Amino acid sequence: MGMAEDASGPELAAWDVALRIGREASRFATPLDARTRRRLDVDFDEATARAEELVEAATGLRSTAGRARGLVVDRAGWVEANIGSLRRLLAPAGRALAQSGPAGRGVLSPATRAAAGVEFGVLLSWMSSRVLGQYDLMPLGGDESGGFVYYVGPNVVALERLHGFSPREFRLWIALHEVTHRLQFTGVPWMREYFLGIVERGTSFGVPDVRTVLESLRRAATEAWEGRNPLAEGGVVGLIASSDQLVTLREAQALMSLLEGHGEFVMSRAGAGEVTGAPRFAAVLAARRARAKGLVKLVQQALGLEAKLRQYSAGRRFIEAVEADGGELFSRVWESPEMLPTLEEIGAPERWIARVGGVTAPSS
Repeated sequence: MGMAEDASGPELAAWDVALRIGREASRFATPLDARTRRRLDVDFDEATARAEELVEAATGLRSTAGRARGLVVDRAGWVEANIGSLRRLLAPAGRALAQSGPAGRGVLSPATRAAAGVEFGVLLSWMSSRVLGQYDLMPLGGDESGGFVYYVGPNVVALERLHGFSPREFRLWIALHEVTHRLQFTGVPWMREYFLGIVERGTSFGVPDVRTVLESLRRAATEAWEGRNPLAEGGVVGLIASSDQLVTLREAQALMSLLEGHGEFVMSRAGAGEVTGAPRFAAVLAARRARAKGLVKLVQQALGLEAKLRQYSAGRRFIEAVEADGGELFSRVWESPEMLPTLEEIGAPERWIARVGGVTAPSS
């Protein structure tokens, strides 16, 4: 894959720098031999197709963008794919900064962009060592029809060998989760634009002023003094966000909590008959996350990943509570953005049940 120009306007980072760092870091991964790579390609083609059948049957969602396409990549390939997506997602922020006066234009200076490229490259390189699969709704090349489901081959094989996982079951288990995400975005007509709208609002408020940063640091110091982790809920973004950005951040957290919780719930239900090792897979990955210490733990906190993992658990508990209360009521979340649960309702499902249970469904 090449660094095709798929974002117009001023760039927030020197993406070529980020890509160079990602490629360099990927050299530390054990390379796959040709036979293993061919087996991965075949297995994930089959797993992606089978996962789509199972998830459609379990959820009732149907993609309007054709069949899912799986793509096995190495770590450098995953970094490159995500750089392409980030360029497109952050393009509106670049345009806004270019029009926001000297402060905004300063963020777009060559030195600042180079530094941002280094930061993105380091963070994406670290993440590429841990990701197993990912649905990308904005892949390189401008294909917006349905996106790709990526599988990071070296990471998948390493875990299978380390823990003695059944490759067939483990690969289908991963595919179930990622294909669920694809159906959320291609089977719910309004979801893609709604998600992109949140991203644009969250990145287009301009540069935080000095007062906002100082107040955020003061609040963080107070929380740390009182024994609370100031990075616990939103990472660095949540720490320096303005009040408007915090509202959008909570909206994004609620949506991601729902989508990831739904992904975990569906992969358990849809794969129950074919992935007998699912409980062990889930336990091993949970233990892997819990063992994170030192620099790894700090990076997770800075990125807000620890908060994200808690939200995913809350999202699954929300779905389980709704299912236990009314069974079919959960399907109403896909009717419109107004039917989505708020972050407060994710934590208190009875509030969402009371709000949505009495709302008349729109006539078709």
